[in-house]
Amino acid sequence: MLFGDNFDKIKSLKILIIGVGGVGGHCLDALWRTGVSDITIVDFDTYDESNQNRQIGSEALGESKVSTLLQKYNGIKGYDVKVTQEWVANFDFEPFDFIVDAIDDVAPKCALIAKCHKKLISSMGSAKRIDPTKIEVTKLSKTHNDPLAKKVREELKKIRWNKDVAVVFSSETPITKSKGSFVGVTGAFGLVCASYIIRKALEK
Repeated sequence: MLFGDNFDKIKSLKILIIGVGGVGGHCLDALWRTGVSDITIVDFDTYDESNQNRQIGSEALGESKVSTLLQKYNGIKGYDVKVTQEWVANFDFEPFDFIVDAIDDVAPKCALIAKCHKKLISSMGSAKRIDPTKIEVTKLSKTHNDPLAKKVREELKKIRWNKDVAVVFSSETPITKSKGSFVGVTGAFGLVCASYIIRKALEK
């Protein structure tokens, strides 16, 4: 058995995934299939045609992402709510062992980092890239070639947040200025987030 006696550590994890789109959905899938049963997801969005190239559950056009995934993954819990700075300020993150930040909105993303950095893995920009071999886990302060990460660093600096946080990012330079995502990269971001959690859990 892959995890041997350590499998109980994995089964007992309490995970919160914020954002279940192209990154968070694949993270959910990997953790659930690995045996993590106590998973809570948060998202407010519905599936549309633009999601169908990369998002798990996107065949349910027009349906809530949270509601769709609650039906697909037995035993998980969810909140169909928009993540804002106010929501982050009021939500109780204490019960969770790990938190996955898979949202793109900079303000709530920064709020999550500032409040939960010790148990957070934060996904930076995965769009406009095609090479999953350039993905790595590092600290936010060490990211480069990533406009989202740069914006997050700038906003955190404005509030004088001087700590650091674990992130998944790609060193690949975005190949276009227009919109577009490749599931080979966005999905891989989610899988790397899941791998990070499993590895950290086994270290404890």
